[in-house]
Amino acid sequence: MNKITPYENYPIRIPLLAILISIISYSIGAVILSEFGITVVIIYLAYCVGIELLVIFRSCKDCYYYGKICGLGKGKIAPIFVKQGNSNKFKEKKISWYDLIPDFLVAIIPVIGGIILLLYNFSFLLLGLIILLSILFFGGTAYIRGSFACKYCKQKEIGCPADKIFNKNQEK
Repeated sequence: MNKITPYENYPIRIPLLAILISIISYSIGAVILSEFGITVVIIYLAYCVGIELLVIFRSCKDCYYYGKICGLGKGKIAPIFVKQGNSNKFKEKKISWYDLIPDFLVAIIPVIGGIILLLYNFSFLLLGLIILLSILFFGGTAYIRGSFACKYCKQKEIGCPADKIFNKNQEK
């Protein structure tokens, strides 16, 4: 088995793709929720921004990639919002599937909203947006993390609580 060499700084295409998938997902979610009014869209988009900031404040400050180009595109942004912590503390963090619920709600809220709208007034366009959002958010994010971001991550070698959740079956 070939040993994968982690990136010191990721090639820019990887975080750009991760950011693009997030922006497209948030935009589709906003379009779906727009049927409920502009206030709902503003609250939803504020929630999306809040979730991104929460990741920066909770995780990025202690990540090896703080100030560097990371696989998800937050490493260079983190110093704007938070002082650097300790990458060894990162591995001590405990997270569970329960902790990921707020992240998943970014997609779940518009999907549920879309289903409610479909029940009142079926539309193939709306159905397509719901399916596209689900594929992008759950499939696209999993693909980016599994094939690029987490695969070449230096923090993973130091210790990453997310790796412990997602790769339980691959532990040696």
